[in-house]
Amino acid sequence: MSGMPNKPNTAREPNDSRTVAPATPRVITAEDASPVSRVLARAFTDDPMIRWFFPDDASRETAVGRYFTTLLTRQYAHHGVCERTDAAAAFWVPPEGREKAVPDAETVRELEEILGDRAALFRAAVEGAGEEAPTEDSWYLAVIGTDPAARGQGHGAALLRSGLAQADAAGLPAHLESSSANNLPFYEHFGFTVTGEARLPGGGPVVWSMRRPPRPANGV
Repeated sequence: MSGMPNKPNTAREPNDSRTVAPATPRVITAEDASPVSRVLARAFTDDPMIRWFFPDDASRETAVGRYFTTLLTRQYAHHGVCERTDAAAAFWVPPEGREKAVPDAETVRELEEILGDRAALFRAAVEGAGEEAPTEDSWYLAVIGTDPAARGQGHGAALLRSGLAQADAAGLPAHLESSSANNLPFYEHFGFTVTGEARLPGGGPVVWSMRRPPRPANGV
């Protein structure tokens, strides 16, 4: 689930809802952390991996919101390409941000406090993902999610196209992981193919790795 080699696809002020179409990607700013985290908390409420790390139904949305706030404000906002629409958000990591986007010790401690007794499972999953991470230069889609109330309205597709256009402009492939089998056809529609699968430690859900080769400009 952050240098910028290409300017993100935005022509308006990020919070100007009067002049920006609801599904138009724009850069996430510091002021967006709270609304973006709330959107992602709702987006991932039924995600198998998030449910595995946050099993308590009553506290999940609040805890997941804190989780995404930490990832955004301490990691991806500084070393990634983060964009949002009115009802969705995506965090990408370009090649030059890969090493810097790894959480530092303080970020890890904060995430472990949020995860509570699931922290050990989280650490094991992160270590396993690191061993399987692609070695080629690529754009990595760390997080993308749409508020369930707005699904089917083009928000996720707009964010995916924006990031892929930047990867294509750099002549680089894109990578992602998904723990939801239901989402695989959506990514396949945009040219991703499954390259592997692994089960999270401790009997967790299956996570699929996917890759999309670069395309000529405007080929998304």
